[in-house]
Amino acid sequence: MSKTYPLGIDVGGTGIKGAPVDLDKGAFAKDRVRIDTPKESTPDAVAAVIEQIADEFADATDGQPIGITLPCVVTHGVVRTAANIDSSWIGTNVEELLSKRLGRPVTVVNDADAAGVGELHFGAARNTNGTVLVSTLGTGIGSALLIDGELLPNSELGHLEIDGHDAETKAAESAHVLEDLSWEQWAKRLQRYYSHIEDLLWPDLIVVGGGISKKADKFLPLLHLRAPIVAAQLRNAAGIVGVAWLADRAASAQK
Repeated sequence: MSKTYPLGIDVGGTGIKGAPVDLDKGAFAKDRVRIDTPKESTPDAVAAVIEQIADEFADATDGQPIGITLPCVVTHGVVRTAANIDSSWIGTNVEELLSKRLGRPVTVVNDADAAGVGELHFGAARNTNGTVLVSTLGTGIGSALLIDGELLPNSELGHLEIDGHDAETKAAESAHVLEDLSWEQWAKRLQRYYSHIEDLLWPDLIVVGGGISKKADKFLPLLHLRAPIVAAQLRNAAGIVGVAWLADRAASAQK
């Protein structure tokens, strides 16, 4: 009988991506599949795409749990906010909805939290005690706060108010692109943001993820912080790997 793996699915504003995850290696067991997020990204419309991805990997994930990330605050399986996704998600018990639809145990978490867990177990935050901030720079700023290897979920530190602004509106990677900022100009905004985080939380390590982490050498050397600040190692795979790990742990706890 061939080996099967937990399935990780990452729901984003433009694409929904999924892959079976080999938790011995912290890597995809098969090539990732990506499908465009429906323009009307309601729970039913997105669930249909999730089901399509699950069907694609049915053999490789047979009998295994499914982990799903959302760009939302999720508490006890219920969506509380909706960023870059339809507002009808708010109040939806998404774990119940998707477990019934997929016929398998489903774990749903915030996308940045999943990325943080991926980096904790398989990436740049491995073997780090104390407080670790995993910060994802993209359309907004996602955050995962890890304390002695445990996740403090839904930290939402991208929404801190700094100098009268929601931090992510000035320091996210989208601001870098939309305002055509140079690396130096953007780095000044990141310096202000991460310095504020340091004054509040005194992290022992900051890990920067998101697609822009591929160009970390362009901006991380321009930052001067008390804590080491490094690029994520799993990059855009972190969310899928992390949520598969969480789903596997949740399923094991129920046995």
